[in-house]
Amino acid sequence: MAIDSSGWLDETKAKLRRGNKVLFDLKSPLFSDLANVISHESHKVMVLWALECASTAVETLRERYPDELRPQVALDKARAWAAGEVKMRVAQRAILDCHAVAKELDSSVDVALCHAIGQACGVVHANGHALGFPVYELTAIVLTEGVENCQEPVQRRVAEYLERIDYWRKHLVDYSGTWADFMERSGRS
Repeated sequence: MAIDSSGWLDETKAKLRRGNKVLFDLKSPLFSDLANVISHESHKVMVLWALECASTAVETLRERYPDELRPQVALDKARAWAAGEVKMRVAQRAILDCHAVAKELDSSVDVALCHAIGQACGVVHANGHALGFPVYELTAIVLTEGVENCQEPVQRRVAEYLERIDYWRKHLVDYSGTWADFMERSGRS
């Protein structure tokens, strides 16, 4: 699927010029297809997608900060929460600790990745957190690539998000993990 770049790139450039730390917002035209898919997708599919996305960001941070465990702990606790192994408050504390890591880092890219992980982990609570991961991860991509070179990598990543949601929709029945009671009752399975 080709992603229409009209509007989002100019908006991102303007945010960068203004010194914004977050270069996308939920209403960005870049997210129109993604937002539509997320709004119609099951909670379980979105949790599997979000935790998969978070795992790649966690790995990137682990390579850069091998002694910093809070992003991994947040991911682990979110998985345990989705499985019914821990209560929301335990996972929430770990997610907030992951966001706190961002305040301790100098790298804007890594700050964005910490927030992306926190947002992805929050999808266990509700699908409404799902766009938070792309908002922050794509900010990290723009900062890494530079605004003049980011269009193709950003659009490619949005297409990957859609592909992975589709993958989890088709393979949800293959998931062998357990689900918390609240996940079983969360409407569309």
